[in-house]
Amino acid sequence: MTMVRQTRQRAAVIEVLQASRAHPDAAWIHAQVRAQLPSVSLGTVYRTLDALVRDGVVVTIERAGQATRYDYRHDGQDHHHAVCRSCGAIFDVAAEVLPVIPASGLPEGFQVTGVRLEFMGVCPGCTGIQATGAPPPNAH
Repeated sequence: MTMVRQTRQRAAVIEVLQASRAHPDAAWIHAQVRAQLPSVSLGTVYRTLDALVRDGVVVTIERAGQATRYDYRHDGQDHHHAVCRSCGAIFDVAAEVLPVIPASGLPEGFQVTGVRLEFMGVCPGCTGIQATGAPPPNAH
């Protein structure tokens, strides 16, 4: 189902997503939208996010045991993600900096329609925390 009607609630959700580079979860998005539209429900936010995902405007980032995070497709640019295993921060990685990955090993006739790549590791801020036991200056 494609979003046909552009309601004030949907416009507000899109605006919040466009303004954020933090890969927020639905609860954070809901709180931001409520600042503009106090009566908007969390259910409306979830339905809007589901429709945006179906339309390809937003992608989900899912981690076991954590809330689903949402990534607005800024400028239509494909990108991947680096996820910090320590603090959970998610960073964008430009797709063009990666080599082309061959599709060998896929079943014969399988048609690739997209690739999502996640780099797992520890961000620079957390590396400093883990190495010294104390947070570095200006830690996130």
